[in-house]
Amino acid sequence: MRAMVLDAARTPLRLAALPDPVPGAGQVLIRVSACGICRTDLHVVDGELAAPKLPLVPGHQIVGTVVALRPGAKRFAVGTRVGVPWLGWTCGRCEFCLSGRENLCDNARYTGYQIDGGFAEFCAADERFCFAIPEGYPDLQAAPLLCAGLIGYRSLRLAGLPAVASAEAGDGRRLGFYGFGAAAHILIQVARHQGRKVFAFSRPGDKAGQAFALEMGAAWAGGSDERPPEPLDAAIIFAPVGDLVPVALRAVAKGGTVVCAGIHMSDIPAFPYSILWEERVLRSVANLTRADGEEFLALAPKVPVHTVVHPYPLEQANEAIADLRAGRFTGAAVLVVDPKAAR
Repeated sequence: MRAMVLDAARTPLRLAALPDPVPGAGQVLIRVSACGICRTDLHVVDGELAAPKLPLVPGHQIVGTVVALRPGAKRFAVGTRVGVPWLGWTCGRCEFCLSGRENLCDNARYTGYQIDGGFAEFCAADERFCFAIPEGYPDLQAAPLLCAGLIGYRSLRLAGLPAVASAEAGDGRRLGFYGFGAAAHILIQVARHQGRKVFAFSRPGDKAGQAFALEMGAAWAGGSDERPPEPLDAAIIFAPVGDLVPVALRAVAKGGTVVCAGIHMSDIPAFPYSILWEERVLRSVANLTRADGEEFLALAPKVPVHTVVHPYPLEQANEAIADLRAGRFTGAAVLVVDPKAAR
């Protein structure tokens, strides 16, 4: 199979011809159609996440078709279209798994990090951690749902807001997004569906990003060096920039929550206790659970969520990663592994 391979951190991916993966017990073999490119892939390539499997096939927003089953795999028939997310395996026995917090499993393994991922024509995946793709989503449009969508949805859940905002100001209606990329452009659609006003922050001077946020329905968009026109009930930080934590804390109202949504962030600077006081909450989000995935993928068609994607051929994965790093597009980058998926 054709695959893009990472041999060492901070080096370009290499186009290689690899043997097709052989699925193990309980796994399915998937012919990959498309694979989204996530900022976590960037952190892996740039060496900001320690100890990946090397050599490694990255990619954890995989959409494809089941072409073979191994003993114990019964959830999906051959020919079923499925998605593979970041969380690829958990032990099922630790205190976290047994208490509904499998995203914190000490022994968890992750797709495109410890398990070869979807920057290839085939991948093998534990069927328990695969999702059925909702009808109506072409492969390219479905790919960003599997991490950008799922992590955004978990972040919103953990922001402590009511499931549906009321018409009264202050009842979970005012939500800030720091960074407006793949996850934010999906989550804003969910937030608006729930009756919320979204205030979007991008790099100072990023007029294109701010225009994209307004196009997607933001009530206001500006630079991260600006204050929103109203106090926020919650803020989600998608940008991996620790300096934004005190900025967001200053922007949320009493009792508000700031959620750090990324798996990696630069160091958070010291800040005065006064901006955390008055029962503000600062928390992180780690990975996802299968329950998050099932809930979000059931909700997405009801919103309905529409993803803005920028396709790249598999062989241009390095260009796509460079464009993501430089912020050269709005929405989400997706590798087209099977050219028929782009039709």
